[in-house]
Amino acid sequence: MGQMMAGTLGGLGYSVACLVDSREPKELFGATYCASWDSVDETKVDVVIDFSSPEGVVASARWCAEHGKGLVIGTTGLSGEQRQVVDDTAKKIGVAIAANYSVGAVLSEKFAAMAAPYFDRVEIIELHHDKKVDAPSGTSIAAAKGIAEARAAAGLPEIEDPTVRHTLSGARGADTIGGIKIHSVRLPGLTAHQEILFGGPGEGLTIRHDSFDRVSFVQGVALAVDAVDATPRLLDGIESLI
Repeated sequence: MGQMMAGTLGGLGYSVACLVDSREPKELFGATYCASWDSVDETKVDVVIDFSSPEGVVASARWCAEHGKGLVIGTTGLSGEQRQVVDDTAKKIGVAIAANYSVGAVLSEKFAAMAAPYFDRVEIIELHHDKKVDAPSGTSIAAAKGIAEARAAAGLPEIEDPTVRHTLSGARGADTIGGIKIHSVRLPGLTAHQEILFGGPGEGLTIRHDSFDRVSFVQGVALAVDAVDATPRLLDGIESLI
């Protein structure tokens, strides 16, 4: 993702100042390579984009807070403690964090929240490449949260699973908020895909989004970059920017 961002943001009018990684990236796209934050020239940086690791997010957040730079986070799988660092950082600078920066994915979550009050049941299937280390995806968790909130606002109870006999443990997926099940698929050849399946008397509704290429995330990241600066602010998701 770092290589994708560095290679495409320049075409949108942004200047990529440096790439920070413990190992030098294959391509620098005219930027400077920095092995650590200690070698970054803060005078050349306005906003930091982090698609690294949960540990990397903590390092980025501390550097941005110290130097008054905005921070855009696309890394998922943060622990509660790591997320708290992000929230605390947003009290000092502008921070945007999102499980998915694809405009289509965000719209699919909005559509799902609209549909939620009108169907009895809903389950989510998320499909990603086999190099993704966390499951379920942050996108599917965010979708489940939005659906559960919409159902609760409509006065609907939590979903109860009618399956009481499990021949194989885990066959019904992971339980999330509101009783919504999430099923994770990891296969080579995939990028990022999600199906939200609703069921009601005599009908069903499937909302599917596909990211066939990581370039699909660039537009949302650009929106977040424009939205954050040194002004303290937490932008949790990019829904408000669309």
